[in-house]
Amino acid sequence: MRNAMSVDVEDWFQVGAFETVIDRRDWDALEHRVEANTDAVLDLFAAAGVTATFFTLGWVADRFPALMQRIVAGGHELASHGWDHKRVFTMTAEQFRDDLARARTVLEDAGGQAVTGYRAPSFSIDARTPWAHGVLADAGYAYSSSVAPLTHDHYGWAGAPRGLYRPVTGNALIEWPITLAKVLGRDVSAGGGFFRLLPNKVVEDAVVRSNRVEAHPAMFYFHPWEIDPGQPRVANAPLKSKLRHYPRLGAMAGKLERLMARHEWGRADAIVAERAVAL
Repeated sequence: MRNAMSVDVEDWFQVGAFETVIDRRDWDALEHRVEANTDAVLDLFAAAGVTATFFTLGWVADRFPALMQRIVAGGHELASHGWDHKRVFTMTAEQFRDDLARARTVLEDAGGQAVTGYRAPSFSIDARTPWAHGVLADAGYAYSSSVAPLTHDHYGWAGAPRGLYRPVTGNALIEWPITLAKVLGRDVSAGGGFFRLLPNKVVEDAVVRSNRVEAHPAMFYFHPWEIDPGQPRVANAPLKSKLRHYPRLGAMAGKLERLMARHEWGRADAIVAERAVAL
């Protein structure tokens, strides 16, 4: 079964873990590493023969339009990650609508292709934002991958479906939650930081379980900064944030290469189109 390989395109200073210690007004003055890191990801995908979906901040696309063109030229999907990583539950429905429109305009202008997929920053479509899927549906998005169906101190919607589903009655919009792995009986994300920290077999088993037991494709994700061990350190970040952000950055590229070799991967939009008929 073909699974979705996805990348959340944001720079090292834009992550939720640092949002209380790095002001958005300072972003332009910081060292930008997202272009070089995303190019390195594109090289990894090209070597593995994998196409993927790049959920990209409008803020990044606005500053690096040529990078958006390279993503598209590589056969990948360009999708939206919102404008500047504001979590959905911090916005009103109107603010969310404006955020979507602003990001989409810049992404489509830079990439030259329609943007039909969306991922909320920090998987922030949850029980606090029941209106968000309706806003996405009204905006004409084909799918969202914005739900983490678990309990976590940073994100999560415990009890949400684990496979692809239609969250808005009478609308074609599909939600595709991220895939979960089991660690000591606890549900954790199969991508991102947990993938860096855990043995590859834990995530590979999660993909197999999703495909063979739950009968739906897996949704894997990571960030370009996760393959960058040379990125600046945020000295005043909370200890928990440091422990989540920095470990095993140097191991990430090799882990990705092994994961890509073990399973079949593709763009989220193509897989959604294939699976939509059965939903």
